[in-house]
Amino acid sequence: MNFEGLMLKLQIAVEDAVDSNTGSGLMESTRNVAEHSWQTAWGWLGMTLFEVGNTPVTSLSIIRLIVIVTIAWWISKLARRGLDRVSTMRPNLNRASVYTLNRLLHYTIITVGFLVGMSSIGIDLSKFALFASALGVGVGFGLQTLVSNFIAGLMLLFEKSLKVGDFVEIESGIIGEVREINIRSTLITTNDNIDIVVPNSVFVNGHVMNWTMRDVYRRIHVPFGVAYGTDKELVRKAVLEAANTISHTLDNDEQRKPQVWLTGFGDSSLNFELIVWLTSDAVKRPGAVQADYLWAIETALHKYNIEIPFPQRDLHLRSWSPEARPPAADEKS
Repeated sequence: MNFEGLMLKLQIAVEDAVDSNTGSGLMESTRNVAEHSWQTAWGWLGMTLFEVGNTPVTSLSIIRLIVIVTIAWWISKLARRGLDRVSTMRPNLNRASVYTLNRLLHYTIITVGFLVGMSSIGIDLSKFALFASALGVGVGFGLQTLVSNFIAGLMLLFEKSLKVGDFVEIESGIIGEVREINIRSTLITTNDNIDIVVPNSVFVNGHVMNWTMRDVYRRIHVPFGVAYGTDKELVRKAVLEAANTISHTLDNDEQRKPQVWLTGFGDSSLNFELIVWLTSDAVKRPGAVQADYLWAIETALHKYNIEIPFPQRDLHLRSWSPEARPPAADEKS
């Protein structure tokens, strides 16, 4: 039935209700109006909007698809919440593995819900060649970046070369902690609490420095210089004392004790480096950690009266007198 026919039936029902005078007749007419209204609304929902292959798609089928996908989303949310509770109750579970399982569970449930919804419409997915062709054309004309990032995200989740909680540095200079690995991008939070969204393909195609991939402890080099003629052993003593006063220094490993190296002879100073291993918490704060060690080193050098030299330049002056000047060209002739 077309739209004009439905509206005509509804109009006739309303006119019958207006023409009725008795109470029973009014109730009967009201019932007829309600029935015709329901039939009209149902007819609107059942009207074909378009066809996919030979399968008509109606408003009712679209609503059914939305409801099924929404139910799948809620099921996914409840399942992921339950998984988070289990991981909270068992602290020995690997955080990265739980996150990977969480994301894969979400993708699987949503995909199954979408396929069930498409089947409820009546579309035969085994013969859904039209949709596959349209998707292929879309990938060729503009979705290749999206697909590339999606595949890269799956690779990151399965390879575990990048995990939530890792502290990374990428080629563009972004340094921060990985917070989320999503379908298209990865969320990185810097030490300044700035959230940066990075496409997943950057981590697959580019060079990434993962500071906490294999081990949570890292070693840093803190350069400094002292004046020529300073006792080297006194420098070592002062700087090691400074390193041991900093809470970032790893002090429970005999093979990773702080060291002081003489690294070169500069124009104005003897160049040293403090080599120190950091605790796991300090690894993710490179700027603040470097500043703390420089502050402590300067304090220790001042305590032992060790000079930090300024840049020096030697200026040689040669005495001059009019008698000593060379003859001019006209005087030679």
